[in-house]
Amino acid sequence: MPRRIGIVSALHEELAAVLALLPDDQVQTIAGREFRRGHWHGQELVTVLSRVGKVAAATTATVLIERFGVEQIVFTGTAGGLGEGVAVGDVVVADAFLQHDIDASPLFPRHEVPLYGRSRFPADPALAARLAHAARHVLARPERTLGPDAVRDFALARPRVHTGLVVSGDRFVATAGESTALRQELPQALAVEMEGAAMAQVCLDYGVRFAALRTVSDRADDSAHVDFSRFAAQVASRYSAAMLEAYLQQVLADDAPTPA
Repeated sequence: MPRRIGIVSALHEELAAVLALLPDDQVQTIAGREFRRGHWHGQELVTVLSRVGKVAAATTATVLIERFGVEQIVFTGTAGGLGEGVAVGDVVVADAFLQHDIDASPLFPRHEVPLYGRSRFPADPALAARLAHAARHVLARPERTLGPDAVRDFALARPRVHTGLVVSGDRFVATAGESTALRQELPQALAVEMEGAAMAQVCLDYGVRFAALRTVSDRADDSAHVDFSRFAAQVASRYSAAMLEAYLQQVLADDAPTPA
């Protein structure tokens, strides 16, 4: 049975290649955002740019659930690498999310979201596994998706898929000092971005399945300012389109009726 799936990125550069593949989309503007409805590989999609930050992400997730009735949400885009061995051009598939900048101590432990009794919000395991499988399929031949010039220019000959903790906060981590502090405080964190944990919290509230994949655009340190727009357009956006296509093909295959 076809599903209604929300596909979200923060910025247009991160989702441009996906939007180009949805020619039958219908646009509805809500809360200042353009929600585009279309079909791809037998699934009904609602694609949208959340804008940057946790509040923007929470607003977007709420509209997707309340107004469009999506059954699952997949977030895709870029992130800064934190974990050892997480390199530029690699892909991180989240198995859990945490807000690195929330601190209600001494009333609650640092990083714990008050009244939830938790600091980590899980990704849906089945969706995350499908995304990781799709990502490994695409990264096995990056030149097929990106072209040889982009692979050479960004030194992406052997990109890898990592699965683990992604942390979110309302600041862009762009210095070696900030990156080192985060790694020391949260040694299990693989990547840092600005939206995922908020969207995961909203999805938990509503019981909606959520997963995310992030292409590592930098190491969240003093090199983090290097030509982000070019990387997002030539690498992250194309990765997103190819990986989401492989993901939706899996969903379609898994949902196909078993022959009698």
